[in-house]
Amino acid sequence: MERKTNKIKRIRGYALAMVFAGLIIMYLGVFFREIPWLFGLFILIGFIPMILSVIIYFWVGIISARVITVECPNCERPTRILGRVDYCYFCKEPLTIDKELEGEEFNLDYNVQHRRDKFVEEKKQKEDQ
Repeated sequence: MERKTNKIKRIRGYALAMVFAGLIIMYLGVFFREIPWLFGLFILIGFIPMILSVIIYFWVGIISARVITVECPNCERPTRILGRVDYCYFCKEPLTIDKELEGEEFNLDYNVQHRRDKFVEEKKQKEDQ
């Protein structure tokens, strides 16, 4: 089952999970403090997800500055849409910025160009018949 959350919020959630995973791995190293090389290995391995989460947070910050901000018709709050279709950040209302996808069943696959083109082509064929 797909989660109904905004893509930016989902990416930030993965980055936060990586922070906690790194902290847990580092904490496991405390149990091996009598063996210095094993202690250092756990600290080093735990540091890797921490660095990756910083990179992800930085990347999301750059993306957030470039995305389109629209007003949600349901809750009337400004929300950022990443891609052609996304959920509202606050009320989880499905939103689209593509006129060809309005009124259609919501699917996150519409953000993938070849899948969206296939859907639009099928829709045009049905209208021509």
